[in-house]
This record gives sequence, structure tokens and C-alpha cells, in this order.
Amino acid sequence: MGSRVGAPLWRAGLAALLVCGIGLLPWLSHTDPALTVLKARSAERDATPAVLAEIRAQLGLERGPLRLLGEWLGGLPRGDAGRSWTSGAEVTPGVLQALGVSLLLMAVALGVALCTAAAVCARTLYLGAHRRLAGRPPGGSGSAMLAALPEFLLASVLATVVGVQLGWLPALGWYGPQYTPLPALALGLPAGAVLGRLLDDQLPAAFAEPWATAAAARGIPGRSLARQALRRCVPGLLPNLGLFAVGLTGGSVAVEQIFDIPGLGRTTLQAAIAQDLPVLQAGTLVLVALAAVATAAAGLVARRLVGPALRDGALHTLHGPSHTLHGPPSTVRRIPAIAYGLLLSAVISLGLPRDPLALDTTARLQPPSAAHPFGTDALGRDVLARVAHGAIDTLLLALAITAITLTAGVLLGLLPRLSGPLVDTVNAVPPVLAALLVTALWGSGTATPVLAVSAVAWAPLAAHTSALLREERATLHLAATRALGAGRWYLLRNELLPAVLPPVARHALLRLPGVALALASLGFLGLGAQPPSPEWGLLLAENQPYAERAPWAVLAPAAVLALLGALAVTAAGAGLLRRSRSTSSQQGALTVELAGAR
Repeated sequence: MGSRVGAPLWRAGLAALLVCGIGLLPWLSHTDPALTVLKARSAERDATPAVLAEIRAQLGLERGPLRLLGEWLGGLPRGDAGRSWTSGAEVTPGVLQALGVSLLLMAVALGVALCTAAAVCARTLYLGAHRRLAGRPPGGSGSAMLAALPEFLLASVLATVVGVQLGWLPALGWYGPQYTPLPALALGLPAGAVLGRLLDDQLPAAFAEPWATAAAARGIPGRSLARQALRRCVPGLLPNLGLFAVGLTGGSVAVEQIFDIPGLGRTTLQAAIAQDLPVLQAGTLVLVALAAVATAAAGLVARRLVGPALRDGALHTLHGPSHTLHGPPSTVRRIPAIAYGLLLSAVISLGLPRDPLALDTTARLQPPSAAHPFGTDALGRDVLARVAHGAIDTLLLALAITAITLTAGVLLGLLPRLSGPLVDTVNAVPPVLAALLVTALWGSGTATPVLAVSAVAWAPLAAHTSALLREERATLHLAATRALGAGRWYLLRNELLPAVLPPVARHALLRLPGVALALASLGFLGLGAQPPSPEWGLLLAENQPYAERAPWAVLAPAAVLALLGALAVTAAGAGLLRRSRSTSSQQGALTVELAGAR
């Protein structure tokens, strides 16, 4: 009972701490809110002392941040979130209208994501339903490449090609549900590819469980087998599905800007840049509440799908011997990873001898040629050279952040009562807002983007760890090992972690390209890589305005980024699955050893 009461209090405390931190943001960052608001209202008006004093009097800044925050909190029970500092309009109606737009877009994007995930898993479902998984290689790397594509790049291509050139669907603006398809595709395709890969990773083990073997022996139709296998695997991914829903609502800033959609993510970002604290606080509070609702709904659905087996400890592990169903010869697994690695190494080797900063204004936006295999950018710089030189810093920094977030995600995932509300709160914070908070506390520097991305990127890994641990603790073999006298640390070291680490590590590697893009996106606020740095994501951002005239300038870094995603996933499939099988083959020996020790 205490935990049921403590979790909501912990969640409410975290939300209050976040809102208070946002309310103190201008004072923590030592910036003048009056000056920022003046620039947001009118960039041409001079910031004279009299004008700034007038704005301070209008906003009540002389009363101090704590007084302003207390007055804002006092109005919330009445539904009054104050008035915007920049426009003077009431905050509550505007935030609720933006929330309605984002929820509609999120619903359609989730539908696209689920369809994409189904397409990724279709081959495994078909083979498993017909008992033909043994000796088959895992799913292809096409889904990994799709998961690695930047959302804003997909949005730009869809808006330019499908919306403008072909005229098939509305491209810009927001005048009703008919404007949702293109932005929903840009948001849903990468998210669905990630979900599909995670689900495809568990399906072979579900088809190898005793219930599936018995059902097949009794002649149960393959369609029923596939449906039950999905029901077995989906609960472990529902927490991440809830995180995706919140991320699609608050983290779709770039897509909303490209398509000119007045959603909650864009509204929150504009308020953060303008330091419009009432709007920023209200938007963040709504995102936190949405995260809590999504998490509660995901947990309820997961319990309904698993049923009493989760309570009674009657599950079979999805990370044990059943992985041998997905186990072709190791050479077959390594071939794609080796090919992608060689291709990426070739690109870097060919580009490193070239000068990434050499300007040639007479060769601006030149197409690929023998002299410039990847073409040139808007300043005449060689794109191949910039991609190759940006690879070292991008890869090292992204790998370091991935290692940090994987470690933090696993450690916090082991403590679900602590990390559950924390995951919801952190996931509700857009990366840009996290970067602003980090800058306010530690200042701008080389470590700022690392801290900002690390602060939010661990949340999906922690949710995945907690969900897998919850199911693994309800397995029969763990109950038997516990009955033989195994202690908590023995079970954690020899049973739980070996079962959970491989799928969570593959999940972390699947997010590696996204980490690289998140680092680059912070450059727009002066918090990350800045021109003329050849960082990959920054190359995409710099060349995006020329995507229609010179598509090679955007497609080259995007293709290399997608290649990185395919390499990460195939390398994980070639190495970590074998570790999972070797670990599972030792379970019987460990149990016998433990029994002998008794």
C-alpha cells in the first residue's frame, strides 16, 4: 500500500521540481527576462532602460522569481495558468488548443508506427506460425536504416516531393485532420522501425515456448499462434510504446516547424527560446501529466495481456535457449556487419585526406563527380571530406553517450519504484528544454550537449529494463532457482542481468544514430557543434534548405547515418545473441551447481 501511495507523491514531487526549475530558468542562466521578452515581441525595438523598466513592471519581475512562481501555482486550481509574457493572451486556452493538435498528430503517427512495426515483424510472424524459424537469419537491416533516418529529413523530403512537387497531399499549414498524413509519416516511420526491431528480437523465443509447441502439435492454425506470440511479447514493449507516444507529442518540434503545425512541442520550444515562463511551465506540466497517463495505461494493458502468469510466476523466459531458433551459423550473422563496417570505413578513409574547410565559391552545389564523389555544399566545400572528418568526433561522442545512457538505464531500471516516475518526467522534457536547463546550471561548453542528451536518452532503456525484469522475475526457472536457496545477488548476477542485458544493449545500439542527431540539433541554440564543424547532424541541418536543388548534399550524410544504424544493429545481432545462447546453455549447469552447494 505504501508503494502505491509513494509513487504518485514521488511523481508529483518530480513534476513540481521540474516546473520550479523552469520558473527559475532566466535567473539561473543570469539572463534578463525583460530583454528576452522584448526581443520576442519586437526585434527592431531598442532595448533602452525605460523600455526594459516598463516590461519589468508589466510582468511583475521586480517581485522576484519565487513570488511569480507562487502566483502562477496558485492560479492552477482555478484553471488559470496566467498570461503569455510575449503575446498577453491567456495561456490555458492556447496550450489546450496546441495539445489537441499534438494529440491528433500523435494518434495518426502511432497508427503509422504500428503498421511499420507490423511490416518489420511480418516475416518472423509468418515463419514462426509455420514452424520454420530454425536456421533462418534474423530480419534485414532495412528497418535499422529506416530507424536511423532523421525525422526532419523525412519531413523535408515528404513536404517537398509528395506535398509540393507531386501535390498528392497537403504539405504546409494546419487546417484540419487532412493535414496529418505527411507529418505522421515523418514521425511514425522511424518510431515504428525501432518498435518493430525490438519486437522482432523477442518473437522467435515466444514461438519456442512450450505452449507454442503444444499448440502446433494439436493443429492450432498458424494465425492463432502468431496472435498469441504477439500477446506474449507486446507487454515487454508497452512501456516504450508509452514513451513513444509522449515523445511524438512533445519531441516533434522539428517536424512541426517544417510543416508549420501549431502543436505543443513547437509551442513549448518557442516559449523556451523567448523565456515566456507561463507558457513554458504550462506546456511542460501538460507533457508530464500526459506521460503519467500514458504510463498508467501501458501498465494496465500489459497486466491484462499477461494475465495471472505474471503474478503466479508461470512465465517462460524470452531470453534463454529459445534464441537458438533464431540462430543460423555465426558466419551468416557476421557478413552484413562486416560489409557495413567495410563500407563505412571506406567512406571515412577516402574523405580524410581531403580538406573539409576548403572553400571554392565557383563550385557551389556541384553534383557528385570524380573530383567530388559526394558533391559540394552551398559554400563549395567537399561533402565527402566533411562527412569523413565529422565521423570521428560524431562516432566517439555518440558511442560515449550511448555507453553512459545504457549504464544509467540498466541501473535505474533495476529500481522500478524509483525510476518509473522519473522516466515519465524525463521523457516529457524535450531535449532542447533539457539543454536550456543544463546550460542554466552549468553554462555553455563542450560538455553541455553530452549532459543534455544523456539526461533524457536513458529513459527508454530504463523502461525497457524494468519491463523485461518484471517478466523475467515471473519465470519458472527463476522460481526453481530461488527455491533451491539462491539469494538476491546470485539471481541478479547469474540469471536476471544475463537475460536482460543483451536486448537492452541492442536497443541502445539501435538508438545510436538518434543520439548523433540529438547532439547536432543543439547547435541551433549555441549548445552543440557550430559551423564550420563537419559534425554529421550539423551537415544535415546546414544543407536542408538546398535539399530540392542539391539533394546529394543532404542524402550523403543521411545515408552514412543510416549506414551507422544498420552497422550497429547487425553487429549487435551477430555478437549479443550468441552471448545470450551461451548464457542460457549454462542455466542448467548453474542450477545443478547450486543444488550441489546446498
